[in-house]
Amino acid sequence: MSLLVQNMASVVTFRVSPSSAINLEYKPRFRVRTQSLGDGDSSVLSSDSLVVNGGSVTREKVKDGTLVHSGNGRIKPRIEEKKLVKDAVSEDLEVLWEDGYGTKSVKDYLDEATEMVKPDGGPPRWFCPVDCGPPLEGSPTLLFLPGLDGLGLGLILHQKPLGKAFEVRCLHIPVYDRTPFEGLLQFVEKTVRLEHASSPNKPIYLVGDSFGGCLALAVAARNPSIDLVLVLANPATSFGRSQLQPLFPVLEALPDELHFTVPYLLSSVMGEPTKMAMVNIDNRLPPRLRSQQFSANLTALLPRLSGMADIIPKDTLLWKLKLLKSASAYANSRLHAVKAEVLVLASGKDKMLPSGDEANRLRISLQNCIVRHFKDNGHSLLLEDSLSLLTIIKGTCKYRRSRKFDSILDFLPPSRTEFNYAFDQVVGLINAATSSVMFSTLEDGKIVKGLSGIPNEGPVLLVGYHMLMGFELYPLVEQFLREKNIMVYGMAHPELFLGRLEDSSNEFSMTDWLKVMGAVPVTGKNLFKLLSKKSHVLLYPGGAREALHYKGEQYKLFWPDQQEFVRMAARFGATIVPFGAIGEDDIAELVLDYNDLMKIPVLNDYIRDSISKSVKIRDETSGEVANQALFLPGLLPKIPGRFYYLFGKPIHTKGKEVFLRDKENANELYLHVKSEVERNIAYLLKKREEDPYRSIIDRAAYNLIYGRDVPTFKL
Repeated sequence: MSLLVQNMASVVTFRVSPSSAINLEYKPRFRVRTQSLGDGDSSVLSSDSLVVNGGSVTREKVKDGTLVHSGNGRIKPRIEEKKLVKDAVSEDLEVLWEDGYGTKSVKDYLDEATEMVKPDGGPPRWFCPVDCGPPLEGSPTLLFLPGLDGLGLGLILHQKPLGKAFEVRCLHIPVYDRTPFEGLLQFVEKTVRLEHASSPNKPIYLVGDSFGGCLALAVAARNPSIDLVLVLANPATSFGRSQLQPLFPVLEALPDELHFTVPYLLSSVMGEPTKMAMVNIDNRLPPRLRSQQFSANLTALLPRLSGMADIIPKDTLLWKLKLLKSASAYANSRLHAVKAEVLVLASGKDKMLPSGDEANRLRISLQNCIVRHFKDNGHSLLLEDSLSLLTIIKGTCKYRRSRKFDSILDFLPPSRTEFNYAFDQVVGLINAATSSVMFSTLEDGKIVKGLSGIPNEGPVLLVGYHMLMGFELYPLVEQFLREKNIMVYGMAHPELFLGRLEDSSNEFSMTDWLKVMGAVPVTGKNLFKLLSKKSHVLLYPGGAREALHYKGEQYKLFWPDQQEFVRMAARFGATIVPFGAIGEDDIAELVLDYNDLMKIPVLNDYIRDSISKSVKIRDETSGEVANQALFLPGLLPKIPGRFYYLFGKPIHTKGKEVFLRDKENANELYLHVKSEVERNIAYLLKKREEDPYRSIIDRAAYNLIYGRDVPTFKL
């Protein structure tokens, strides 16, 4: 293997594992030339072909030891690059796209690691995983900084979904490399600065796993003027308080002939084997089949753990522990200088680091930091059964393609994996219990079961009644996706996006899932954008006042006096579909409303404080609906009944823009929409009395006997 050293800059050849892109003209193992760590100006790389993430990339003369490329893909002569990139990328994702999450597991990580650990004499370098594929046009760069192993394979479960939204590059630190922390810091920093220079208006994402978290924080502290987004999985900034500190001297004194025991020690400490074995198991399978698949995964995983001795041999392990110590000290001493956005992912069963406590410390110490806890995961969070990293980034509103987050322009539609998880695992119980049934109205006024009366082409504005706590949202969004493959954007209260409604556990919650499933802040500007994109938009004029109504107010509309949405709909020729939804009184009884809670000492002070801090989305002229406080009412669950929806006859505004500019005409249409919502509610309240399967007991019996969709009342 040749190594050219010129002015302390290295251009080397090295093996590429199956995780790196492989050109079909070549065998799986081949040699390529790439740019690696160096201290001076580098030579120009050759123009040989290199597959990097399946698209086109052009090699350029670079400085400071970093390969610069314009995107994921093959390296080809410069004249072809622009055309190939244009052909390779798309502008948007389809609704319920296949993200590929869960198709790989720790077994694949260990298999690919056997190739990556073979000594090649080379220094640290970047590689682009072939699984990532070509990203969407305008995607930001994501740099993955690995943990203790240094391989750069830590995103193997997440590469396919991440590859659609980012230009992904992973840092590989060879097993026998002894570059000190300061050298690694300078290497990553130079890459970040070059990326920023080439795309100054795009953020740069640093995903740091354990040790990589310290490295990411150090880079951010030294480059406060660069727009960085840090995603830290169990960052090793708490290394000084590690539960394994007493074992480190033992590891150092351990004879070489006993080092074979270390892989098994590391595997039990660095991750939860059961969570690793649960990756790619379909939760919708019957329990017996899930158990069989789990057993097979665990059986296949355990024999491979011996490979950890090759990934982290004794000398390397001791070096990495020293590296962790210096990295932790460096990052902790500079936390005050970090200006970047930071998302910390903390495991509740981390046996290596006190990650839960450390996440809360970082949230307080850093200027712009949020936390998500994963209570059942171990240290190797990114290699265990959990959520896709892209899902987490989306749900926490951290995905953006420019300097400022735009909830509409930066929105990525839910994937099939996200759809299945959200509606099976997150709200599956309430959906199953309420067995929602939906009706729509055709153009001739005929009511039919299903959503066929709602136009497939937008813009469409769904205007309706907000049930208690917004329980009707989840079945509605699911049914539109399932039956019509249509994404419904829900206009939600801005407080959902400000983080003030998070609980103390800071887990990935229902609020995060609402964002993944299309919730956007309710503003005139956002409504304008959505209608201009010909979207299906869900709007509740009654807002929080209806969703948090008082005792005895169920199914009563609280709409503002202004014609808020009519003229906006007419401007884009949108079709307005009024709808009613009922069933809240069949699942819960309101026992403590706002008036009751305000009579309770201490609690009333808390509510008043939250009111003073909450965002006002309407002015005082909107009447009672403008003054609704956000609070959590006291509910008493009932044996669940059923949810019913009726979407009324579509109201077309196309061609009526001039007519509806007149306030009186607009007000007339506004009142008509409101009366239609009330009429739909009244219709459902009457007809549900005829439903022989309104009770969950009757529905369960029907399912047990017939095993198909439960019928309802006759139309």
